[in-house]
Amino acid sequence: MAKRLLTPFQKFVKIEGFSGILLLMSTIIALVWANSGFGDSYAALWNYKIGIASEGFELKKPLLLWINDGLMAIFFFLIGLEIKREVLIGELNSIKKLAFPLFGALGGVIVPVALFMLLNQNAETFKGWGIPMATDIAFSLAVLNALGKRVPLSLKIFLIAFAIVDDIEAVLVIAIFYSGAIKTTLLFIGLGLLAILYLLSYKGYYSKFITFFTGIIIWLLFLKSGVHPTVAGILLALSVPIRQKIDTSTFIFQLENIYKNIKDASILKKPILSKEQIQAMDDLEDWSGKFQSPLQHLEHNLHGWVAYFIIPIFALANAGVIIDSSVGIEIPLIINIILCLVLGKGLGIPAVIFLAKKLNLIQIPADVSTRHILGVSFIAGIGFTMAIFIASLAFVSTPEYISSAKIGILLGSLISAIIGYLILRFGSNKTESLKD
Repeated sequence: MAKRLLTPFQKFVKIEGFSGILLLMSTIIALVWANSGFGDSYAALWNYKIGIASEGFELKKPLLLWINDGLMAIFFFLIGLEIKREVLIGELNSIKKLAFPLFGALGGVIVPVALFMLLNQNAETFKGWGIPMATDIAFSLAVLNALGKRVPLSLKIFLIAFAIVDDIEAVLVIAIFYSGAIKTTLLFIGLGLLAILYLLSYKGYYSKFITFFTGIIIWLLFLKSGVHPTVAGILLALSVPIRQKIDTSTFIFQLENIYKNIKDASILKKPILSKEQIQAMDDLEDWSGKFQSPLQHLEHNLHGWVAYFIIPIFALANAGVIIDSSVGIEIPLIINIILCLVLGKGLGIPAVIFLAKKLNLIQIPADVSTRHILGVSFIAGIGFTMAIFIASLAFVSTPEYISSAKIGILLGSLISAIIGYLILRFGSNKTESLKD
């Protein structure tokens, strides 16, 4: 029974782990491409404008922004689905389950942000305070997977729950602090459409086609309103119902009837289906659609696309930093981001967790030791995807700061990964329980 229950989680870990490998490959390709003799083609490709234009309306953006504003909206939509599932039925559905990753996430946000503000000496780079907030779940899980059985399953569950809480915090920061001048009329129209979808979901009606086409309109309204369109992805995901239309007993009863109909219609043993069998197969598809959770079905279908296509493409388009002394870079910003990712995460997370444990506010699993928490805290300093995304928003009009931030993110993430891996790889295998 336990094996069957863990299978979806293990599949999630496998997908995210392989996605981390693709991320690494995309990052290396981007860096080599941007700094090779073909560097001009790298910049030209992502700056090439595509879109539509007519009298009174224009939607033309560089390919880079189609990825960051468009494809990343799908990434955030998936995050929204994961957040809703975890809050309703997963690792965040109770105070007891939420407490451990919540305090870890608080430490992983408050300390790096405070450290960034403390170390920052340039008023123009202050806007980058949100960069060291989030953890890249794909890269982080790839590192944990490389350690095999040296880390307990509960530590991977903590990392995923922690990263989801981190994502919630990052999304709120993006919505509040990194959106442009707000055009309230367009925003309220978008929110009104979302309210209609929420009402339909509450009443038990859901159509993937209505959600898809309405979602495109909402994305466009958010884009034109000044609120970053990826926020629309999160809000749209919350309108997808998690409830099934029928329960398991009803589905099994219908399966038995369909099985009997197919069996009764197969007496002639023809090489093609009879009309009765075709009807039974149509009934099976219909009842299967009613039995599946819309949220779970969408999450399952999108996960591979996001992990194996969208995130690697994002890395390929954004990680190509030109490393050249002739290109202006902000050294203090690079150092600040490295310190915030490595020390802010690596020391901030365990400090808050141990304080919360001392105050009896959380319960740490028996198979998670002090070394495990220290190791995974440094691994949480891998802030690649979300950190680069926030950097592109914070310094949208200052390319040299974006390049500097990316260098800091890449180096900080690499150092964090190495330290975390070494702590978990070469530390004692003997578990030191943190339970009283």
